[in-house]
Amino acid sequence: MDQSTQNLTWHKSTLSGTNNDNCVEVANLPNGGRAVRDSKNPNGPTLNFASGEWHAFISGVKNGEFDQR
Repeated sequence: MDQSTQNLTWHKSTLSGTNNDNCVEVANLPNGGRAVRDSKNPNGPTLNFASGEWHAFISGVKNGEFDQR
């Protein structure tokens, strides 16, 4: 685990329920970005996104840009 993500507060979707399989967790980074990790491997690697990147991704999800056609 990256030193910069050790003390973060991680959140998982409430839609995940009690099942810990196939979940991702997201944490706010001090610089305003977000970190994402696999809930099954909390000590594994993280993907870190700048604030603008994260907001662009969320906008894309809301607009259906990633929906299968």
